[in-house]
Amino acid sequence: MKGLKGRTVLVTGAASGIGLECARAFAKRGANLVISDVNSAALEIARAGIAASGVSCFARTCDVSREESVNEFAAAVHQAVGAVDVLVNNAGVAFLGGFEETPLTEWRRILDINVLGIVHCLRAFLPAMREAGGKRKIVNVASLAGFAPAPNMSAYAASKHAVVGLSEVLAMELHDTGISVLVVCPGIINTAIVHVSPTASGMSAAQIEKLQKYYADEGCHPSVVAGDVVRSVESDDGYLFTGPAARLGFHAMRVSRKLARRLTIAAARKSGYLAE
Repeated sequence: MKGLKGRTVLVTGAASGIGLECARAFAKRGANLVISDVNSAALEIARAGIAASGVSCFARTCDVSREESVNEFAAAVHQAVGAVDVLVNNAGVAFLGGFEETPLTEWRRILDINVLGIVHCLRAFLPAMREAGGKRKIVNVASLAGFAPAPNMSAYAASKHAVVGLSEVLAMELHDTGISVLVVCPGIINTAIVHVSPTASGMSAAQIEKLQKYYADEGCHPSVVAGDVVRSVESDDGYLFTGPAARLGFHAMRVSRKLARRLTIAAARKSGYLAE
């Protein structure tokens, strides 16, 4: 997929963060965009900005955790633009806190959005992509946490491990088609992921403040991830480790899980994931 100009790219969770920057990056390559988010006001701002760059941009609110919402979105997309060339499953949420402090409601919310949200989108858009034929790409946004998680993110890490496993199976099942799969594993990215309430998370206010400062100081802007995603789609990569600590964390876990855990615990105390 060397030429993205005129291609149709769909991005979920596109009103902010990595999703918004991905939509902008694909638009710069001349792709036409289809974007969704649960935040209708922010989505309209994103749509207007992308459309102003000279490409078409179809936008519609969608809750990926709800199958009926995704199916309605897919029906509208297929009627408006047909099968998409690139499907970027980006929508996701996080919860920070110890396993024992993480309520079941948060487990269900995170798994419904981060895992079943991708399942819903794949079921809604993949058949049309297969039927249309040609070279197409599925991009599933996981995380470094899908390989090398930090403490106080059990539900989030479990969901991202699931995304990696789902993507591996999907890539094998699609190996003899024109559709390939890219798994995106961002490292330390300065987004709203650590903007959580200390009361809700079970982590102290000092920890949250330290964590937010760490991400602001050490994390890269989500546009870095977006640029790497576009290049990986064009290169037909299978995995992308992007942003600070991503590749290092992945390789450390491959070399020695015991060593990687010790290093991660030390880094977690420095960043705020663990109290010192």
